[in-house]
Amino acid sequence: MTPTSAGQKELVRYAVDGGLAIIELTDPPANTYSYEMMRQLDEAILNARMDDSVHVIILRGAGDKFFCAGASISMLTTVTPAFKYYFCLHANETMCRLEQTPKLIIAALNGHTVGGGLEVALACDIRIAKENGGKIGLPEVNLGVLPGTGGTQRLSRLLGKGRAMELMATGRTFGFDEALQIGLVNQIFKAENFWPDVLAYARQFCPPNKASFAVGRIKRAVQSGSEMSFSDSLALERELQQQLFTSEDAKEGLAAYIEKRPPQFKGK
Repeated sequence: MTPTSAGQKELVRYAVDGGLAIIELTDPPANTYSYEMMRQLDEAILNARMDDSVHVIILRGAGDKFFCAGASISMLTTVTPAFKYYFCLHANETMCRLEQTPKLIIAALNGHTVGGGLEVALACDIRIAKENGGKIGLPEVNLGVLPGTGGTQRLSRLLGKGRAMELMATGRTFGFDEALQIGLVNQIFKAENFWPDVLAYARQFCPPNKASFAVGRIKRAVQSGSEMSFSDSLALERELQQQLFTSEDAKEGLAAYIEKRPPQFKGK
């Protein structure tokens, strides 16, 4: 559970289970986010990042209708333009924290994932959707605004400029099947066993099954390297590889290969 100040509503639920940190946006039915939810989400991400027992983070929405419908419209219509700017700035910082945390982050899209909700999911590493679970898209243009918490940049980097531009300019929302076809989600799981299957999928990346320390360095190489020149990104890759060569998991992986046995990784 994420600590909250006295009298504040719990908008983000945090739990650790067998190497997994489970972060749940909990303001149903739509799990729209406010400044306070972003503050609690930021705290939960930091908790997971600093906890050595956590190897994979799962982000989900409470209920079975929405992952997240984005920013609270009622909040945005009652605050000053200066606060709106500050809110977007803070939300962007939270998205970047998701993106830069050196642990694998899986977005479990258990329902509609639209607007800022999709922007949250785009800041995660892997997106798993529930079969026939809802709609997905960035419809902000229909409100006369743009996807302002990283959506214009992350969607174009994921899908390419042409396809991303068309989706954002039309504001079209569509089903998870189409999202899978265009590469917006990675996999679709059956609805009847969605959450247990997400947990099982996530556990494959935890020790002793996987070298989670190496997965984290792969994430850093991809996320940071994509913003560098090719030569600089190769230098980063070499630096991260050198760190891994001195890790316990690399020693175990090489020894297991030579001894022809399954490795038993520790995430160190």
